[in-house]
Amino acid sequence: MSRTFDRALLEKLVCPITRTKLRYDEEAQELISDAAGLAYPIRNGTAVMLVEEARPLNGETAEQ
Repeated sequence: MSRTFDRALLEKLVCPITRTKLRYDEEAQELISDAAGLAYPIRNGTAVMLVEEARPLNGETAEQ
């Protein structure tokens, strides 16, 4: 079942590390921080904005 993330909320959320805007990957159900190289999961419609829960992009480490 595909869920849609609240676009209005997306406009307010920022990466907890870089404080930059996030982009929504609907297929993966993640919020992407290109600046930090991290993907934050969305579980049951809720963004999990914890660095320790983020998935590193392109083999980078989550702690930068």
